[in-house]
Amino acid sequence: MGEWKGTLEDLVVTRQFWRDRRVLVTGHTGFKGAWLCHWLGVLGAKASGVALEATRPSLFALSSLAGSMRSTIADIRDLAALRRIFADTQPEVVFHMAAQSLVRAGYEDPVDTYSTNVLGTVHVLEAVRATPSVKAAVVVTSDKCYENREWVWGYRESDPMGGHDPYSSSKGCAEIVTAAYRRSFFSDPARAGTAGGPVGATPAQASGAQAYASIASARAGNVIGGGDWARDRLVPDLISAFGRKEPARIRHPNAIRPWQHVLEPLSGYLTLAEALSRAGQVYAEAWNFGPGEDDTRSVAEVATRLTQAWGGDASWEPAGMPNASQPAGSEPHEAQQLRLDCAKARQRLGWKPRLDLAQALQWTVDWHRAVGEGADARVVTEAQIARYQEL
Repeated sequence: MGEWKGTLEDLVVTRQFWRDRRVLVTGHTGFKGAWLCHWLGVLGAKASGVALEATRPSLFALSSLAGSMRSTIADIRDLAALRRIFADTQPEVVFHMAAQSLVRAGYEDPVDTYSTNVLGTVHVLEAVRATPSVKAAVVVTSDKCYENREWVWGYRESDPMGGHDPYSSSKGCAEIVTAAYRRSFFSDPARAGTAGGPVGATPAQASGAQAYASIASARAGNVIGGGDWARDRLVPDLISAFGRKEPARIRHPNAIRPWQHVLEPLSGYLTLAEALSRAGQVYAEAWNFGPGEDDTRSVAEVATRLTQAWGGDASWEPAGMPNASQPAGSEPHEAQQLRLDCAKARQRLGWKPRLDLAQALQWTVDWHRAVGEGADARVVTEAQIARYQEL
């Protein structure tokens, strides 16, 4: 792709880059995927998506996102279908976000978790291999991909992959798969193992018909924001309980997590995709996108802050209190300490978080209050995107 002559100042989310660019998002009916597709629409991109049916309620459904993009309902575990979708849409940029995304669901159905998160990632990368139009792909995993040693400092991109539970380990596996595919099939042809093209290349690829896509992975913290109704997630559980005028029962109140508004990692993914498109292999690595150190806080503190921001009779209590549905000590294992070191993204991409925890929580409350009072979910979502861009 040639040597890139740009600077850090050039690595921003720019309308000029995204206008009319063909982008495919896997998992576009999910919480983060829907926010990303709205942002792509604001930027003028030609977005397509492939995912399972949206859950109800969902941001995707409430904001009528299907009416402003090409939406295909399919399972990423169906490789033939995925290849057809890539062939039909001819994307230039791919964001792979489709996943089983919950720790507790991983315990309930580990087979689905591994088949979606690991084999699904393999299928997406295979589809990228077969699609010469793709210049950049960002594989989104999780901060839980690291071998968690309950450290009090943040994990760096070079730390070992691991995971105590099925969900976390499936994300570590997805990172290993991505790195293996990058080295084996998406390197410079001279370093890819054969003189004629990538290892295992089709005749078209071996003849030089394929552009060598640049592949990166992205690991974000615990995201919050309007339009998230996933079960067994802190903020949706709190807001759901507030709506029922019941105390929210919170598991693991002393657990520490890196909290951030959903637009923060999405800005990182977009910035990274631009860098991959412009500079190719220079940025084809793993990247952390998390909050500042001050916003790595306990579950109890986030619950208390959100309760105060919501106001009224909102309240929460530990799930292990008497009369809780689950007695103390019966919960499956979840890490108590999890922090991310994002120095690499700051230094090499010029990326940094723009919202602190208080702002992230207030934006989340504002979204849910506005939509709950009858405001159009699309208007509220895109207004917050515009406001974020001004930062």
